[in-house]
Amino acid sequence: MSEAELIKGKCMQANTTEILEFLQHIKLPMELCKIEQHTFLPGLRLEKGILQIDTQKLLYPGDILHEAGHIAVCEPTERHLLSDNVYQSGRNKDWMHGEEMAAIAWSVAAIEYIGLPLDVVFHPHGYKGQSQSLINAFSNNTGFGFPLLGAWEMLDPQLGYPHMQKWLREVSWV
Repeated sequence: MSEAELIKGKCMQANTTEILEFLQHIKLPMELCKIEQHTFLPGLRLEKGILQIDTQKLLYPGDILHEAGHIAVCEPTERHLLSDNVYQSGRNKDWMHGEEMAAIAWSVAAIEYIGLPLDVVFHPHGYKGQSQSLINAFSNNTGFGFPLLGAWEMLDPQLGYPHMQKWLREVSWV
């Protein structure tokens, strides 16, 4: 293993540890476990509103935050329905498109709160090749999804985005 690969591996471990500590701090439902089946994002699986994480299969620590964002911004009455592919979970499809954008904005707020760079979430192998565009948009305050975080009373009303007062959505529109 080259020195560069060793450094990258240690950095990935450190980022993963910081992200897991953050999720524990905000009490997001999660568990570390072995995942045997194929998943959309390696090492990550949603199961009845709980984020399952297999750190041995995880490729990108920032993916943890995106999946956690789905749980965090989900309509609270439907959170328990989040399993496997969120778009095939039997949930209200009209809500899921807004929640997808809000999950991205949430993951940006989370990575900034943790103190890691945006490219941890928007790594080059994600977001269908649009990672750099997303980094540019959120770096220049032209991102998206955060108005929903405000509507759901998750943002700090004095400081605004990306400062959060609640990390888990409590406001239900049902």
